[in-house]
Amino acid sequence: MSYPGYPPSGGYPAFPGYPPTGQESVYPPAGQYSYPAVPEGYPPAGGGAYPAAPPGAGYPGAAGYPAPGGYPAPGGYPAGAPAGGMPPYPGGPGFGVPPTGPGFGGYPQPPAQNYAGGGPAQIPVGYPGGQAPSPIPGPPAAMVQCTQGTITAAPNFDAGRDAEILRKAMKGFGTDEQAIINVVANRSNDQRQKIKAAFKTMYGKDLIKDLKSELSGNIEELILALFMPTTYYDAWSLRHAMKGAGTQERVLIEILCTRTNQEIREIVSCYKSEFGRDIEQDIRADTSGHFERLLISMCQGNRDENQTVDYQKAQEDAQRLYQAGEGKLGTDESCFNMVLASRSFPQLKATVEAYSRIANRDLLSSIDREFSGNVERGLKTILQCALNRPAFFAERLYYSMKGAGTDDSTLIRIIVTRSEIDLVQIKQMFTQMYQKTLATMIASDTSGDYRRLLLAIVGQ
Repeated sequence: MSYPGYPPSGGYPAFPGYPPTGQESVYPPAGQYSYPAVPEGYPPAGGGAYPAAPPGAGYPGAAGYPAPGGYPAPGGYPAGAPAGGMPPYPGGPGFGVPPTGPGFGGYPQPPAQNYAGGGPAQIPVGYPGGQAPSPIPGPPAAMVQCTQGTITAAPNFDAGRDAEILRKAMKGFGTDEQAIINVVANRSNDQRQKIKAAFKTMYGKDLIKDLKSELSGNIEELILALFMPTTYYDAWSLRHAMKGAGTQERVLIEILCTRTNQEIREIVSCYKSEFGRDIEQDIRADTSGHFERLLISMCQGNRDENQTVDYQKAQEDAQRLYQAGEGKLGTDESCFNMVLASRSFPQLKATVEAYSRIANRDLLSSIDREFSGNVERGLKTILQCALNRPAFFAERLYYSMKGAGTDDSTLIRIIVTRSEIDLVQIKQMFTQMYQKTLATMIASDTSGDYRRLLLAIVGQ
């Protein structure tokens, strides 16, 4: 099964290209591989609405975000952190004390969340020691959290009319890039798939091929990414990250450590059907050691998604992690893998808080001391998503543009993949963390039609 205009399983093109003329694949038979419609289909990838803490637990509030420069308490990120890369996290002052204000280890906390019931969850009284479970065991598939994208489905949508606009924009001498931008930046991913189908029906031509012939550079990469089905784009990004010489480990971490169970399972299935390859085998061939095991764990899509927090288990897990790391000579890596790969995100958030009380140190800081390299980055990414997912992506965006040069692939991938999920919250966190808007940094770091399309997606 293939997606329209994208490569058959036998031939994977060099980035950002697509198959040469005459080798385009065809539409899959109806229902062969169903992608949920956006925005109704995918649940917000926020890890769920976090239950309120029990009385006296002292979860930090949303106030007191860090000064420019990012999350950490005093010490900050090292100067000259590479653009586009997730920087090393400091183990300096501020991490070794229990959280008392802005967040765990200086990591900003998201604003108070509303639950599906319409108001804040209430902890019932009468539980011994205040160890009350959350009263809202939200459905795992919904993972309700107050997040929203900057792109929503256009009302009064007409795929044929949009196909006509795109055809006119590419016909004759020159290309009307603004007309293309106006369409793609204001349609949901599901609507773009319908435009692609209408274009081929009306003109007997492949829209992706026509766009490739008219565009080049970053604007081409961005528009082609917008026209990929959501799950296909994640699978394609993973394949590209492992294809050829070298491996882009940060891409593997960014996708596999942040998606929901449903998204992971669909990505694994799509990877197999589109590229004829087993993603676990590719991961084993391209990574090794504890990092390999963490990614294999992530590929299972089996994280607990029950939104009820078990505070007793959080205390036990925190004690287990302490004894596997700070509390012994050496590190029991498998213990960290087991807890961080299997517990729900709300449960991990409670575990982080319990760990600070036990160890008198933040769990992120302990991982910084006990691990290094890609496995450290992967474990931290999981915890950061448990604490504040939009802040994680805001940080990735910041470092994709900071310093000399721009990591355009990371910038494009995050803007496109979060545009219908939580880009509004990512923008808010970006401003709080870096004292400038995401749009301002994009405008100063990009140019031309590429800049115009990015800003049209992000909004002001």
